[in-house]
Amino acid sequence: MKKILIVDDQLQIRELVEITLRVADYRILQAKSGEEAVEIVKAEKPDLTIMDIMMPGKIDGLEATRILKSDSETKDCTIIMLTAKGQETDREKGFEAGADDYFTKPFSPLDLIRKVEEILG
Repeated sequence: MKKILIVDDQLQIRELVEITLRVADYRILQAKSGEEAVEIVKAEKPDLTIMDIMMPGKIDGLEATRILKSDSETKDCTIIMLTAKGQETDREKGFEAGADDYFTKPFSPLDLIRKVEEILG
């Protein structure tokens, strides 16, 4: 069973993404901070991480992505940014950090499902 980690400080967003992805048989993990995301990715090796950018704490989604993509154990993890930061410069920062794709909130559940299925096959 494929594992997906949903990272967002807002419980409602994590639950919405989880419900959206229930159409397929995925094991869903959740994290509410960048720090927690890094720990879970290193321990669980999810097939996909869906990462918010703006989160409280020392590590936001961009920094968590940089950390994961620069670590030899986690550099091949797939990360989709899912964030309210929709400016072109925000997208560029996401890709520079190592994101594999970028979605802005509010997001289309169908588009997210399509992207997840495309990535996970």
